[in-house]
Amino acid sequence: MPLSVVKFDHLERMTDDTGLLEHSLGRIPRRREGYSTDDNARAIWVCMEWLDLLGDDESKEQNRLYRLLDRYLAFLLWAQREDGWFQNNFHFDRTPESESRSDDCLGRSLWAAAVAYVNLDDEARRCVAAEILGRALSASRGLRFLRGQAWALATCCLLLSKRRDGLDLPSGVTEADLINLADVFERSLLDAYHMNRTDDWRWYEPQITYANGLLPWALFVAYRYRGRVETLQVAKESLDFLLDKMSGQGGVIRPIGNRGWCSRNGRADWDQQPVDVMKLALAAREAYRVLGDDTYREVVRRCRDWFYGDNDLGVPLADLSDGSCCDGLNSDGPNPNRGAESTLSYLLTEAMANSLQLEVAFNESFDGTTIRSTEARV
Repeated sequence: MPLSVVKFDHLERMTDDTGLLEHSLGRIPRRREGYSTDDNARAIWVCMEWLDLLGDDESKEQNRLYRLLDRYLAFLLWAQREDGWFQNNFHFDRTPESESRSDDCLGRSLWAAAVAYVNLDDEARRCVAAEILGRALSASRGLRFLRGQAWALATCCLLLSKRRDGLDLPSGVTEADLINLADVFERSLLDAYHMNRTDDWRWYEPQITYANGLLPWALFVAYRYRGRVETLQVAKESLDFLLDKMSGQGGVIRPIGNRGWCSRNGRADWDQQPVDVMKLALAAREAYRVLGDDTYREVVRRCRDWFYGDNDLGVPLADLSDGSCCDGLNSDGPNPNRGAESTLSYLLTEAMANSLQLEVAFNESFDGTTIRSTEARV
């Protein structure tokens, strides 16, 4: 089954010999605003998703993705501190900006390094991912906020599931360590949910803010490895609640606006962010893999279509000519800037839609019936 056509021209345009630049004016990188480790970690994930989809046949796009991947791996290796945490923000001259350490940045970098480590074939790149991953896992014991813990929970469960298949863990990382960390983070998400849940509010926090799909996604990933009924119940209930809050008229995807977020008293409709659509697609793809419910497969499709104009204003944000994406959707139209986060969110959502399409086609090839695969990649 053919893949959707995407281009990586804008991703390459935003990448220099240091790494991925964070912001742009229109399509042109804003060098004065420098780099973020967050975006370079996301970019590793984008490369790995698309390299998996492109398969084993060497192509021009594969070669380009490997070249970009090397830049992003080098960035994370450089940005990681001795204690395993990461400097997130850098000026264009490569000097670090003043900042407090970021749970989100550590979590995203953990996940990116883990995906690279378990999926790369060549040892030269894998040893870099292993170095980053081992030190970051040690630092993850200091994670205090839910989104960072969600990334770390998914990372531990990915490594444990691959360990079952014979994967060697990075040096200094033991199976017992991973199980212990997964226990701590899974319990933290479940406790937060039970603390805030009421009959009319089925969420982990008093507000629904940003990157929300990440939280049920991590619990679905944990359920696939650990099989706890409570975890599955919370994952499904919270995702269904989020879907309700992120659906507009006719089922169109309507991300929570970051100009006020969403509480029991109402929600903001604007500024809609591509990253929130991507995280919803991420959670829905995992829900489909676990439950085999076509409702969630349809959500992934709707998330993809949001980028192409199936949104509140009926205007496209993604540009097929170069693979770029507008930075957000406002009441007066798209933000014309096409920075790293939005472009990566588009490329990841497109990859998720493609991967799910291929998984469904593969499963349906068995006797004409859909058979859920619990070994699908995460």
